[in-house]
Amino acid sequence: QVQLVESGGDLVQPGGSLRLSCAASGSIFSIYAMGWYRQALGMERELVAVIRSGGSPNYADSVKGRFTISRDNAKNTVYLEMNSLKPEDTAVYYCSADLRSTWARGEYWGQGTKVTVSS
Repeated sequence: QVQLVESGGDLVQPGGSLRLSCAASGSIFSIYAMGWYRQALGMERELVAVIRSGGSPNYADSVKGRFTISRDNAKNTVYLEMNSLKPEDTAVYYCSADLRSTWARGEYWGQGTKVTVSS
């Protein structure tokens, strides 16, 4: 069994910062990529940032220069540092992991953490 648990979502004023965390646990053999997606109310889920093993991070154009994704391989944890937040960043943020468990390779998702940017 594999679980992804996010934390760090909150209400923040425009221009503020937040740091999201996502820890993967369970019978994990190898993690190939971890990323963050978000879904605003009434919108489709969209990729925010992804970091692959041995590769450079990729970002959505809308967050480039403001968000930074990083990963702690020893802890199977991915972070999303969000700066200069805007109201349009308001969404539920989901963590995903492309990993191989002891049974099979697949994509796993967290339950989501809510980020609200508002004055």
